Amino acid sequence: MNNKPKYWNKAKKILSKKDKVMKKLISNYKDGALVTRNDVFFSLCKSIIGQQISVAAANSVFSKFEKKCKGKINPKIINKLSSLSLKKCGLSRQKVKGIKDLAKKMINKEFKPELIKKMSDEEAIEYLSNLKQIGRWSAEMILLFTFNRSNIWPLQDIGLLRAISNNYNKNYFPPKTFLNKLYKKFTPYCSVATWYLWRSIDDEPIQY
Repeated sequence: MNNKPKYWNKAKKILSKKDKVMKKLISNYKDGALVTRNDVFFSLCKSIIGQQISVAAANSVFSKFEKKCKGKINPKIINKLSSLSLKKCGLSRQKVKGIKDLAKKMINKEFKPELIKKMSDEEAIEYLSNLKQIGRWSAEMILLFTFNRSNIWPLQDIGLLRAISNNYNKNYFPPKTFLNKLYKKFTPYCSVATWYLWRSIDDEPIQY
C-alpha cells in the first residue's frame, strides 16, 4: 500500500472549515487515510466481486477467490483458471464472465489502464464502463481507491447515502438537492468527504 494522497491533509483542513459534520468526523477518525494498491486488475476484480452483495459476503467470496489464485491475482493466473473453478468461489456466472473478459483484455492490451491517468474523471468512468460488469459505481471505486482521484462523489453507493442520512439527519434516500449541495460544498475533495462518511458507519476502512 502506498502513502496517503498528497492532497489529504489540505483537504481535511478545508473540509473542517466548510462543514461542521466533516469537522466532527475528521476529529473522530484521526487514524487512516485513503491509500492505493496501484494494481488496477486486483481492484477491478475486487470491485466486480463486491457488486450487489454485502461487505461480509464480498469478503468471504474474495477470500476464496484469492486462495484459488494462490495469492497471485493477475490476468495470466485468471486466464488459466476454468470458469467452473471460479464459480465454486461463490461467483455468479456474470461476474465470472466479467473477470475472465478483463483478464483477456489486459493480456491482449485491449484495455490499457495507463491511459486513465490522462483522462478526466468522466472520461475515465466512460472508458472503464466499456468493460463487462463494470458500471459507474465500479468505475468510481477504481478512480477513488486505485487512482486516488480527489473529487469522486459516488451517489450510487448505498453506504455513502446511508452515512449522509445518519450524519445530516436526513431521511433515506437523501434529497437530490441536498446531495448536490454537499457535492458543491466538498468539491474538489469529495473523495475525502466520502471516505470519512464511510468511516462513520464502518470502523474498518474500505479498500479495493
